Amino acid sequence: MALLKAEGLGIQFGGLKAVDEFNFEIEKNQLYGLIGPNGAGKTTVFNLLTGVYKPTSGQITFDGKPIIKMKPNQITELGIARTFQNIRLFKNMSVIDNVKVGLHHSQNYSLLPAILNTPGYFQGEEAIEEKALSLLRVFDLEEFAYVKASNLPYGKQRKLEIARALATSPKLLLLDEPAAGMNPTETAELMETIKLVREKFSIAILLIEHDMKLVMGICEKIVVLNFGTTLAFGTPEEIRNNPEVVAAYLGNEE
Repeated sequence: MALLKAEGLGIQFGGLKAVDEFNFEIEKNQLYGLIGPNGAGKTTVFNLLTGVYKPTSGQITFDGKPIIKMKPNQITELGIARTFQNIRLFKNMSVIDNVKVGLHHSQNYSLLPAILNTPGYFQGEEAIEEKALSLLRVFDLEEFAYVKASNLPYGKQRKLEIARALATSPKLLLLDEPAAGMNPTETAELMETIKLVREKFSIAILLIEHDMKLVMGICEKIVVLNFGTTLAFGTPEEIRNNPEVVAAYLGNEE
């Protein structure tokens, strides 16, 4: 059974069909890419999958459950996490506190112990702190744990955003242009980080990206959107050699 299944998915804004008849499946522990020209509807698809937008047609099933009527927080609790094209960290908070925000589901004490500062509260906080530090170790961010997030270099802020998303214990991670604004060295590091995340956490990953070296280098399957509809779906090799994809997108990107 597919982890995520979108069937006939569509959404209109006024008379404009931003996404139309989008069909897509992603299996557990798979790494897929979603590519296409600017304005093709890629981020709109992410917003539909995470409950930010409600589709005007079609169905979305995640882990066997229909999710189109769920709120974004309910979808997160079910196991879908995302990052954004523009980094959305709590920049005035420390690096570790950003991760701890994503660990709120791990909190095992109620409000009263927190108010009274009981031993149970401190034990719970200790456990959350250690979980946050263990996540930061994965991304080589542990030494920056108590640094303000805004003081991190750009590439490390991207890594922190992924770490915070992983703190919610997702089964599917959506990455919206994770390499945007990165230099070649940072992009190469990111490629290795994404591979590591998939292997270490055994989760599925769907990423939107314009850097074709990254997409072709790590994705097992790629879906191409154009004007809100699916233009092609296949392996990186099949996509690279698809004349329609080359004409609509890759001819301008490579």
